[in-house]
Amino acid sequence: MTEGPAAPEEEAPHCSRKGCRAPAEWVLVWNNPKVHTPERRKTWVACDEHRAYLAEFLNVRGFLLETVPVADFSG
Repeated sequence: MTEGPAAPEEEAPHCSRKGCRAPAEWVLVWNNPKVHTPERRKTWVACDEHRAYLAEFLNVRGFLLETVPVADFSG
């Protein structure tokens, strides 16, 4: 029996800001109440530079629930 190639290691998450490939440091947990049930949680990840930008985008719309460090996120 021949084994196939080893599976590549999972790529570390990168920032959700369009065009940014920096490593993610933060998880922004959000929910659009017009589309999602209250218990549904969506996530974006952000680098330090874009954390405030992405959080503000979600917060203005009333979507942002919490922001946690990637290392502490268990979702």
